[in-house]
Amino acid sequence: MSRNYLFTSESVTEGHPDKICDQISDTILDAILTQDPLSRVAAEVVVNTGLVLVTGEITTKAQVNYVDLVRKKIAEIGYVHAENGFSADSCSVLVALDEQSPDISQGVTSAQEQRENLSDSELDKIGAGDQGLMFGFACNETPELMPLPISLAHRVSRRLAEVRKHGELSYLRPDGKTQVSIQYEDGKPVGIDTILVSTQHTETIDNLSENSAVQKKIKEDLWSGVIQPVFADLDLKPTDKTRFLVNPTGKFVVGGPQGDSGLTGRKIIVDTYGGYSRHGGGAFSGKDPTKVDRSASYACRYVANNIVAAGLADKCEVQVSYAIGVARPVSVFIETFGTAKVDEDALLKIAQEHFELRPAGIIQTLNLRNLPQERGGRFYQDVAAYGHFGRSDLDLPWEKTDKAEQLKDALLSNSAV
Repeated sequence: MSRNYLFTSESVTEGHPDKICDQISDTILDAILTQDPLSRVAAEVVVNTGLVLVTGEITTKAQVNYVDLVRKKIAEIGYVHAENGFSADSCSVLVALDEQSPDISQGVTSAQEQRENLSDSELDKIGAGDQGLMFGFACNETPELMPLPISLAHRVSRRLAEVRKHGELSYLRPDGKTQVSIQYEDGKPVGIDTILVSTQHTETIDNLSENSAVQKKIKEDLWSGVIQPVFADLDLKPTDKTRFLVNPTGKFVVGGPQGDSGLTGRKIIVDTYGGYSRHGGGAFSGKDPTKVDRSASYACRYVANNIVAAGLADKCEVQVSYAIGVARPVSVFIETFGTAKVDEDALLKIAQEHFELRPAGIIQTLNLRNLPQERGGRFYQDVAAYGHFGRSDLDLPWEKTDKAEQLKDALLSNSAV
């Protein structure tokens, strides 16, 4: 039976209060792993009007100036105007950090961690940093194997930041949210129903002070400067039936931490698949790779990506679960939503044979511990805004589809096709 429906996903700009926190947390992680790749990091950040609080648990040999890192990241995001109620130069930065609990550390710490290319038996000795369940997803709706609604929402958010930073729309301020509703028929995207943009702006624009004139100007500029460029290279485009909503409350001058407090890990759906796939509940930012909330989610995406890229399914969701201190997953599950081209039991078996899902094995395979050091001290902070997946602008190891041919060959050799 055919089914028509709308599905909506949202994104936020790098200046959103919660995203400020995510980026600061991952900037701290990058700085620490660059100096000491074996560090244990769980960095949490809170922002409010004129205030940044850095807290959490960190065990490291690295020497880091946390206050300096915070101020530089805030300035990079764009909070340099004192009238915003939050500025890199004037905000207070408080640091309250502890070391990781030894009860947690004892289950995952091993002398073997200090070497590369661990043997199979050594990988079995390094357990997960916590219990929990994680998901990864991929589908063939977009070239980056992401659901179309979240892909478009991120594109619009990133373009908002670009026109602000490049001075094309200099009256924009860092805080913003986007939302895209896609019309589906029989599981395939066929139209763009609604595009919503809420963006912080100055009180007056080009000598316009009356609010209705200001909002009219913003809507016109966003259509020509943001929406049209975003959709220029896409087959699916807005039509005269597409609703375009801008600042629906009628005004967005007070924003950022002055308008709302922010917290690390509060945008987990924005970070992943826009609600299109299930989520295990664990946030990513500020966590070193021994935390399976992060590393196993990346590994699951890697598995799902290769299954879809191999043409073995149109959609693929991978779930793993762990027990603290235990290396091998408690469970592994693959769901293809009726789109599999092969037997799902065979698909699960082949996936488990070709992908490393033990925590230390994930870190080793995806090189998660050394990436900040190898990339000039900057890696995790770059995925802390605009999504951790489907990032064609970044060279991310979990986005590779280098095992697609292996999976097809393995299934053929096992007469599973």
